Amino acid sequence: MCLRIRGRAFAMVPSWRFPALLVLGSLFALVLIVALQASAWAQTLNLAGRDGKGPISIDAAGGIEWNQSQKLFIARGPAKATRGNLVLDADELRAYYREKPQGGSEIFRLDAIGHVRITQSGRVATGGRAVYDVDKSVVVLRDGNPVTMTSGTDVITARRQLEFWQARQLAVARGDAVATRGERRIRADVLTAQFATGADGQSRVKKIEAFDNVRITTAQDKVFADRGVYNVVSGLARLTGSVKIKRGANEISGCRADIDLKTGVSRMYSCRGAEVGAAVQTDRRSVQTGPSLKVRKPVRVHGVLSPKKKK
Repeated sequence: MCLRIRGRAFAMVPSWRFPALLVLGSLFALVLIVALQASAWAQTLNLAGRDGKGPISIDAAGGIEWNQSQKLFIARGPAKATRGNLVLDADELRAYYREKPQGGSEIFRLDAIGHVRITQSGRVATGGRAVYDVDKSVVVLRDGNPVTMTSGTDVITARRQLEFWQARQLAVARGDAVATRGERRIRADVLTAQFATGADGQSRVKKIEAFDNVRITTAQDKVFADRGVYNVVSGLARLTGSVKIKRGANEISGCRADIDLKTGVSRMYSCRGAEVGAAVQTDRRSVQTGPSLKVRKPVRVHGVLSPKKKK
């Protein structure tokens, strides 16, 4: 016997079969709900970038929202974006895309919001927000109080922001920037760190340049200057512009100094009327950090030494 309701036929079944059918139906509904929720909670999105360096994979535990009118994907967290060996974790990721002339789409910008963590080739950077410019392969990290990048035993922090230029292997820390390795500390308004990848595939700092209000602290000395260049491998630092070295009650000043941060040996030089630029030249490009520093007139080395008192 069949009963047709609104054009659909239903078979009549004995009343004793209803409980079993209800149980099976409930189990089926429960499995369906769990499956739908799982697909919403953990989703993966693979999109291309314009520079052709491989796809960007986005995983979101809280699901992915697609806003077609704004050409935007919102991955709710915890969310993760992966491209090669670059991994970006955050509470929320926003991927902006555009249509390609030949068809399809590509991501050109990726915003990370909340508890941002970026890892690549042994480097780890943390902050509150980040913007990844896919076209330029540049990541700008902010709101970390401070923003921090760690590479082996080197730690770089900045109060304003920290940029990493992937193609040039260059980090730029702005706003009360500090680079630390053991007891050595370099502080300045702006720091740039040049990285090199070793045979083990890990990235390490090879050179640091400091601009404006430069201060170097070691176990023995405190050094002040307008600009500094530090070779991390050799431990040698060259400082220029109003250089001052303090060791206890002793003080020496001049226009240029070479300091071996490993041995503590310092050499101070007088001025020669030269002009010191405030730009970093890397891979035929420059990162401008301020106006040139001009020395008005030659200045001799000056020192103040305080001998120990006899007991």
